[in-house]
Amino acid sequence: MAVKHLALTALIALTLAACEEDRYRGSARHNIPIPSATYSLMSEKGMSKSQPIVIRSYKKESELEIWKKRADGKYALLKTFPMCRWSGQLGPKVREGDRMAPEGFYAITPAQMNPNSSFYVSFNMGYPNAYDRSHGRTGAHLMVHGACSSAGCYSMTDDQIGELYALVREAQNGGQRAVQMQAFPFRMTPENLAKHRLDPNMGFWKNLKEGSDYFEIAKDEPAVGVSGGRYVFNKGGDSSVAQAIAQKRQQDDIQVAALVSKGTPAIKLIYDDGDQHSSFKRQLAQSGADALNRSVAWGSRNVGISRVDSLIGPRVVVLDDKGRTKATVRAESAENDAVLAAVRGAAEQPAAETKPAEVAVAAAPAKPAAAAKPADAATQLAKVSPGAATAEPIQTASAEQPSFYQRALSFVPLLGGSSEKPAEAAPVASVVPETPQRMVAPLPPRRSTALRTSQLDQADAAYASKPATR
Repeated sequence: MAVKHLALTALIALTLAACEEDRYRGSARHNIPIPSATYSLMSEKGMSKSQPIVIRSYKKESELEIWKKRADGKYALLKTFPMCRWSGQLGPKVREGDRMAPEGFYAITPAQMNPNSSFYVSFNMGYPNAYDRSHGRTGAHLMVHGACSSAGCYSMTDDQIGELYALVREAQNGGQRAVQMQAFPFRMTPENLAKHRLDPNMGFWKNLKEGSDYFEIAKDEPAVGVSGGRYVFNKGGDSSVAQAIAQKRQQDDIQVAALVSKGTPAIKLIYDDGDQHSSFKRQLAQSGADALNRSVAWGSRNVGISRVDSLIGPRVVVLDDKGRTKATVRAESAENDAVLAAVRGAAEQPAAETKPAEVAVAAAPAKPAAAAKPADAATQLAKVSPGAATAEPIQTASAEQPSFYQRALSFVPLLGGSSEKPAEAAPVASVVPETPQRMVAPLPPRRSTALRTSQLDQADAAYASKPATR
């Protein structure tokens, strides 16, 4: 009798395990549950699964936040997820094939959810939005998905994207028409603004900061529109909130000026090809790429970790007051302490060690040479010495990556910063389309490096016969 009881228990356990496996890997992935620990966290913070959410992502910090509305109508931080992979550089996506992950304010509708992704599950960010289209930017199928692999997307682990997918789905089921995703180059702190003050993207970033400031002051998602080639937030909104935002902006400007006067260097970060959170870099260095891929991408198509050789610290271009390159050094990571340590190390070196050739490379990144295969990231991480000036060529993400000057020229109309007023006569377009397009991502078994041409306004029928893979 005892033997029969044990056998029955084992059979039930195996059946439940099979059901659990099917729930996460099979056709029912659209019903991935929110983890019980997250339910407990929501309960502690006065939230429920059906209340609206806002997603905020930060490239430099390689983090993604979920904010959820509480019963009092204010948003509060629910969780912060370390990001497994993003590609390209700091700055907005400009054209198809540039490997850049978008920056801006995006709307995720139910039509953009993809439970049949080859990267476990995913949702489309909605690039290009009205702002991107107003600047002639191209590209499509920019996703948040699983697998630690990116070619312009924000890549999470499969466990993370399963949870994110479930949180977005439940908010939409609760009545949120479109989940807002705020994608930033970095956290909009005075420290980051001081260091990147001479970056050619700063006018665009200050425009993003206007929406960020509203969210942080009002604890509510901004109403987003586009006018005169700029984002506009809460046009004609609450005057008391506007006053509080103006005060915050003034305080931030004072702090930036104080940091500059204390000698905070003006820099530009140049990545070999994007980055990942330091927690994943430690796993990569300790266990290798295969082990990391198995642990983070158990439900995705086996695509591996993208560009493992590039997952070392960024190059730090130190600029003078006129934006000219003084030195280029390699930092251990993009974290503030590591960057400042690299800059200090460069300052302590004799001037003769900063070679003219190095300066030229920093100002105009060269195309990667078809040379010998670079060492893996774990080996390169061990070789990085902070602050050591280097004359090695800077590798761009791909042969199609625009040069520093090309990217700078593309933002010339934006260099006025947040003080620029939008044209009064310009029409205001909502970032959320009236009829959201279903953006499905057909991918070949292996990514092609060839430039693809996208039609941005294709109807749903254009994707109907194509498998949902991404």
